[in-house]
Amino acid sequence: MMIDVHLILILLVTLILLACDIDFANCKGSLHMLDEITTQDIIAGDVFFEVLDPEELEYTYRLRPAKDFGAPFNASFRFPRIALVPVVPFDACSSADIVNGDSLEGNVAFVERGECSFLTKAINVEKHGARAVIVTESSMPEEEEYYIEMVHDNTGRETNIPAGFLIGINGRIILQTLKKLRRNYAIINIPVNLTFTPPHQINHPPWMGW
Repeated sequence: MMIDVHLILILLVTLILLACDIDFANCKGSLHMLDEITTQDIIAGDVFFEVLDPEELEYTYRLRPAKDFGAPFNASFRFPRIALVPVVPFDACSSADIVNGDSLEGNVAFVERGECSFLTKAINVEKHGARAVIVTESSMPEEEEYYIEMVHDNTGRETNIPAGFLIGINGRIILQTLKKLRRNYAIINIPVNLTFTPPHQINHPPWMGW
């Protein structure tokens, strides 16, 4: 029985070394085998941004672009330093009720899913001069780890700004951290080009389990 156990351990170690290309540096202390995942697999049509300030949030975050409305996050939309501003009220379902509209001017609006359509939120923050809108799910824990497909509401309306969905756990932590620090905004770089960044070098938030 002891021989069998030893053989199993030897085989297991051998498999780990092979997965790491016999280079412990590539393992990064985990068995996620990120070397087998390409950067293109990670991007898969999504958009990334990074928080530059506050330092507690200095990671790279993934967005799922709106499916069939709004402008694209392309070369014409590039801001190396722009404010990400939580809208008040956070649902952004009424343009007239937004109390921090002046802070949205020229910046990226940060709003919560629910109460009205994704398109309505984008239209409302655009009226206050927002350059883009990021929607998240911060009030429903069961939705925290899922990306939501943001689709047109078929009302015949349109928006001219990009829109993207941020996974709930990221949105919740960003919002909570800003509140804790008594900050009204974060400074971000959007979009971030990860095309030539090896997967293991992408600065994912640690709470995402990468």
